[in-house]
Amino acid sequence: MLIREARIDLHCHTRISDNSLGIREVIELASRQGVTHLAITDHDTTKGLMEAMRIGGELGVEIIPGIEISGYDYERGKRAHFLGLYVEPGHSALDAICGPMIEQRHNASYRMVHQLIEAGYRITWKRVEEIAAGGSGVYKQHIMQALIEKDYCNEFYGDLYKKLFARAGKGKVAGLAYVPLNYINASDAINAIHSAGGIAVLAHPGQFNNYAAIPEWADKGLDGIEAWHPLHNELDVIKAKELADEFGLLLTGGSDFHGEYGDPIHVPGYIHIEASYLDAIIKCKFEKLA
Repeated sequence: MLIREARIDLHCHTRISDNSLGIREVIELASRQGVTHLAITDHDTTKGLMEAMRIGGELGVEIIPGIEISGYDYERGKRAHFLGLYVEPGHSALDAICGPMIEQRHNASYRMVHQLIEAGYRITWKRVEEIAAGGSGVYKQHIMQALIEKDYCNEFYGDLYKKLFARAGKGKVAGLAYVPLNYINASDAINAIHSAGGIAVLAHPGQFNNYAAIPEWADKGLDGIEAWHPLHNELDVIKAKELADEFGLLLTGGSDFHGEYGDPIHVPGYIHIEASYLDAIIKCKFEKLA
């Protein structure tokens, strides 16, 4: 299958996880940006993918069913995110490892909100839940929106965010409302994506400096690396290409669009890849099926 005249974005979120915009709004925006192929990769869930594919069909945008799993490299003590492309929505293997992650995150957010209330912040859990309504649970971005509404700050990731949610470790003091999460083992994430019929891609390795783990994960079945991402510089792209060449991995890229909860210029299609890269992904998918 050769794709021509395409604008391809393989990393995008919706309100189902931590984007401020709903599924239709995201796809409509993608269409206006000239995107022809868009992977919906919400965090730890495939909820809404069937609806997204239906809307994409209406608007002429091919929706690639995906997921972004919140993993962890326990050997090196680093977070690691994994994109699953062309996964089967609602597959039991994904639900088995991501369901507990979603519940844990939601419960942690509940604790965060009540710690903030006890500290004197005039927000309510009811309002935070209203902001997150329709999604898979409450994220820190929803809590920040509630704080912005009460005029505690005017930006999502400024000084207040750091004060409240800074992670502990390496000499850093935990934020006032920081609640740790137990993330999914990296190998389990790769295996679950494969079980769901998907292509397993290491997302934005430059963000968490996951490069050292790539040889090990390639040996365990990792299929690709996200080379082009808003957080990546030229050196990150070079590293990703070199590792992909060395270990026979696919290359992907995308905007990682989050609406108001991210950089407003990173709209769908802000980062896009050449059609040949998607051709290679589709070929890999068919080979796995065979």
